[in-house]
Amino acid sequence: MATIYLVRHGQASFGKENYDQLSERGWEQGKILGRWLADKVEPGAVFAGNLQRHRETVEAVASGYGAALPDVQTLEGLNEFDHVQVVERLRPEWVDKQAMARELASFPKPAAAFQKTFEKAMDRWVSGEYDHEYTESWQGFRQRVVHALSQLIDRAGGADAIVSTSGGPIAVIAQHLLELSDSKALEMNNVIANTSVSRILYSGPRRSLAVFNNYSHLEAENPSLVTFR
Repeated sequence: MATIYLVRHGQASFGKENYDQLSERGWEQGKILGRWLADKVEPGAVFAGNLQRHRETVEAVASGYGAALPDVQTLEGLNEFDHVQVVERLRPEWVDKQAMARELASFPKPAAAFQKTFEKAMDRWVSGEYDHEYTESWQGFRQRVVHALSQLIDRAGGADAIVSTSGGPIAVIAQHLLELSDSKALEMNNVIANTSVSRILYSGPRRSLAVFNNYSHLEAENPSLVTFR
């Protein structure tokens, strides 16, 4: 059986003007992952969403890998959902990023405060009660990601593949393969670490989730590099 290595992107630049670029730590996480993958896989294909953090993660992995990787094939179906819109539909006042920053700064742990709001916003989106307010519904997102999984398996042609994507698509793929509820998918999404690796085994129509959210490469190198946002 062949293996798909689903990689969540490296740490993005939370709180910066351009969230979509990798942070310095995100680049380091990607390089460490590349070194870890070097003696484990010779990919026949590499895929990524078309977000900047997806592409930069591939670049960082290639830098650590130390050998040429196949050209990246872009699949927009691997893109993350619009998390900014999801949060702003719950908290419209956060359209003003300075107002959001001021409010979060008032908490002893701003990141934890944001996470609490984010989880509430996700519950609202997934409920299906407000689909008319979102550009993409939760069910639409799920269908897009599952279709992208089929596309990349077809294109991989039975070879091992490295896939750079985001936590949302990884959680949806795991949900699909394990036939889990939406609430379980959200729980999984909350614990997916940056540059973690989830492995899918496939052969013809058979597809199985073999490993979920492995970030031992970071723990072995420097535990402080483990991040979830």
